[in-house]
Amino acid sequence: MVDSLESSKSEIITVAIRRIKNMDKDSNLLQHINWSKYWMLPNTAGCKNSEEAIRIALLGRELAKLSGQEDNNFIKLEVIPDIKYLLPDPIETLKAAEILVKKDFTVLPYINADPILAKRLEEIGCSTVMPLGSPIGSGQGLLNSSNISIIIENSNIPVIIDAGIGVPSEACQAMEMGADGVLINSAIALADDPIRMAQAMALGVNAGRMSFLAGRIEKAVYANPSSPEDNISK
Repeated sequence: MVDSLESSKSEIITVAIRRIKNMDKDSNLLQHINWSKYWMLPNTAGCKNSEEAIRIALLGRELAKLSGQEDNNFIKLEVIPDIKYLLPDPIETLKAAEILVKKDFTVLPYINADPILAKRLEEIGCSTVMPLGSPIGSGQGLLNSSNISIIIENSNIPVIIDAGIGVPSEACQAMEMGADGVLINSAIALADDPIRMAQAMALGVNAGRMSFLAGRIEKAVYANPSSPEDNISK
């Protein structure tokens, strides 16, 4: 895991607070990560309603402080009652986000690719929106690219594509669309060679961002020769 994190060039690591069993030095993953190097993003994975998510968010903030990040108020907000498809609950997510923002959290909500919900979350003070590309751990890629494009176009806060990315080309596609980042776990953790896949994802993200900044060629119906037609010998 540590080697994969290094290869990915990540700067932020999300941590599922409910799934940390204890703080034992030999068994807890947190003890193996250098938190002076990475920013911790506690998340509320496993929460099924807003009340649970708020309670876990408060625990996450304390955990970040224990890791030496005294000014870390970040929380990745996940509210998922659906155990089959793991789709987030938009109503409970919005409800929890409103309360957490008032408690001075920097809220990064995980949502369906819903442009209306994304705008509402922005308006109540969320710092980021994180629409899914496809269901968590599915590796299906960006099934909701049209809605994601609308979210990116209308957003005044960063947009991070979370869930569903399976290969570097899909991470590249997300960045080419104008996303500000991607959150990837399963595609790396479940690869045959996680370290190499992490490196490949980093390359895909960088290529996609550079492509977005460079500006792609306009699509055309007909062919357009790239070489000049003047003074051609016949």
